Amino acid sequence: MKSKKNLLEQLKLLPHFNKNTVYQLGKQLGLKDTTVDTYISRFLKYKEILQLKNGLYISADFFEKNRADISYSFYLANIIRTPSYVSSWAALQYYNLATEAIHSITSVTPKVTRDYQTKAGNFAYQSIKKDLFSDFSLAKGKPVSPAGGFNFYIASPAKALFDLLYFRTRQFRLPAEALAKGGGVKMETIKGLIEELRIDIDEMDKTEQEKFYSMIKKFI
Repeated sequence: MKSKKNLLEQLKLLPHFNKNTVYQLGKQLGLKDTTVDTYISRFLKYKEILQLKNGLYISADFFEKNRADISYSFYLANIIRTPSYVSSWAALQYYNLATEAIHSITSVTPKVTRDYQTKAGNFAYQSIKKDLFSDFSLAKGKPVSPAGGFNFYIASPAKALFDLLYFRTRQFRLPAEALAKGGGVKMETIKGLIEELRIDIDEMDKTEQEKFYSMIKKFI
């Protein structure tokens, strides 16, 4: 039982881990993979570790210590589904451009749309065309150890707003030939939506505003 406790103590130091990591730590403690599997089942049963998705975990202890840090949640969002970047409401809140209460962290991915409901929060992934999987960068989380903080990929303010409207407005996703015939979204519709959604676009940096309208013009 001492080895079980030692294994859990090592897992508590990690921001996330998969089964292979647990097997490797187990080998260092002289444990067989079958024994490690048993321990993982028990850790899950007693909520000492939390499952993010099949084979991917965090310790309850590490999560509790860092749950108030939004950069940790964004970091996990990047890890659960890769490649992806945080966008839409979550990103707009991060930039203080929206006050809408969010119940899940929305990310954008070139992979298929998928949702994950976990004990560490809800994570939604929306599929976008590869040529629109752009305008995001690596943000630095505040340092939590000598190794650094929780860094995460997040959309620029302009792209976060674009993504939000892209997934709310069907006309954005019309075929190219329909757009060429004037079937795209209208600027009045866009401005009305921004107002309706209570996005504080006037607080957005002027360069970002210009970038946003430049993205929109491609669909008008």
